[in-house]
Amino acid sequence: MVQRFGTDRVGYSFAPIICVWFALIGGIGVYNFIKFDPSVAKAINPKYIIDYFKRNGKDGWISLGGVVLAITGTEAMFADLGHFTVKSIQISMGCVVYPALITAYSGQASWLRKHQGLVADTFYKSAPDALYWPVFVVAVMAAIIASQAMISGTFSIIKQSLSLGCFPRVQVLHTSDKYEGQVYIPEMNYLLMIGCVLVTVSFRTTENIGHAYGIAVIFAETLTSGFMVIIMLVIWKTNILLVLLFVLVISSTEYIYLSAVLYKFGEGGYLPFSFAVVLMFIMCTWNYVYRGKYNYELDHKVSREAVKGIVVDSNIRRMGGLAIFYSELAHGIPPIFKHYVDNVPALHSVIVFVSIKSLPISRVAPEERFLFRRVKPNELYVFRCVVRYGYTDVRNEKESFEKILVENLKNFIEYDYGTEPQQGRIGDDDVAKLDQAWRTGVVHLVGENEIVSKPRSSIGKKFLIDYAYNFMKRNLKQSYNVFEIPHEKMLKVGMTYEL
Repeated sequence: MVQRFGTDRVGYSFAPIICVWFALIGGIGVYNFIKFDPSVAKAINPKYIIDYFKRNGKDGWISLGGVVLAITGTEAMFADLGHFTVKSIQISMGCVVYPALITAYSGQASWLRKHQGLVADTFYKSAPDALYWPVFVVAVMAAIIASQAMISGTFSIIKQSLSLGCFPRVQVLHTSDKYEGQVYIPEMNYLLMIGCVLVTVSFRTTENIGHAYGIAVIFAETLTSGFMVIIMLVIWKTNILLVLLFVLVISSTEYIYLSAVLYKFGEGGYLPFSFAVVLMFIMCTWNYVYRGKYNYELDHKVSREAVKGIVVDSNIRRMGGLAIFYSELAHGIPPIFKHYVDNVPALHSVIVFVSIKSLPISRVAPEERFLFRRVKPNELYVFRCVVRYGYTDVRNEKESFEKILVENLKNFIEYDYGTEPQQGRIGDDDVAKLDQAWRTGVVHLVGENEIVSKPRSSIGKKFLIDYAYNFMKRNLKQSYNVFEIPHEKMLKVGMTYEL
């Protein structure tokens, strides 16, 4: 419920509790380490893990699935790179998280040397009696706060997927003027909440949830290492010997852990795979159709010569008024324009094609927000416009979008003609024509594209486009909601794309 306030505010309010949590577990760890058996420090010697595997064989290998849970949670910090700086994560990990975990587990190991029959309740039993309730309260609060890292990481990943055209359109709210990556996505927040409730009700025990979590974490680490190898080879041009050393030391260790957690696949480990399959299906389906639609519009965009032919066509009547035609295509005239003219052989006296784009910066200066270009010849009175907004820009509620657009278009026309006397008179005429068209009436034309598969498409392609994609599209925000177009002046123009 507090995610909506942004990572900054949530972080400032939660940080003191997390600091108390790490201080508690670290302090208790040091206390137990000194009091019970400091000799557990010998465990740093790799000989003991070799002896452990010799004694336990297969059972020792299986136990690695539980051992890996000792590090789960820390990896979530690195999913927050869009929210915090690299240096802040390095400092918190190296100076706070890692020392606190090492001392906490060392203290528990020392305590277990004297209380070997209490393995199941080590955490709370190893705390001094006087600190039991403070530890219990802080542990519950820390568990709640720890979800912040996973939630904010999810928001970052979804936002990046949106920018790549790999996820359906959702509402992204930027909560920070300073950091572009700090976002809040209401739909994902509530889906995560529902998912947490369902998982808890279904699994009931932390042991089964641990199996699922262990597989998710180790798979994330092995995939990250795999991509790291690619970066080392392709981007950094690292020496092949160093790459092999990385694979032998880091990747091999991770794959050993992965093989151990997969042993518990049927006891909860299937959950992250199920989520991954569903998400991959959604993302791949959306990206496949998104790219197909974009390529279709590029291949069928209306050329400048075709626009001129349409405008001067005697069979097409020019009527008074201003038409603002919205499209996601920033370059060229979208094919839906020709579709509209073919079915409605009438055009307004002034036409403006508008494409609204969000930029990865906090604010765009008002004088740089509107980029105009005139479609030649000038007598056509056809303009293209790209409107750019930063992620913290607020639309002017005192003036309508169309009024601001017209005022900026007037400035463009005056600047385009320059200050020479003869050209200035022409510019004044064009401004007067624009003013007259605006007073006559404005209509906002929104393209509504229906995507269908071609008649002879395969069954798989028909399912992806006709059912999966269109189901997702029907349950998303419509484009006219994104553009905030007044409904009383809006006219939707439909066109079917066959992919």
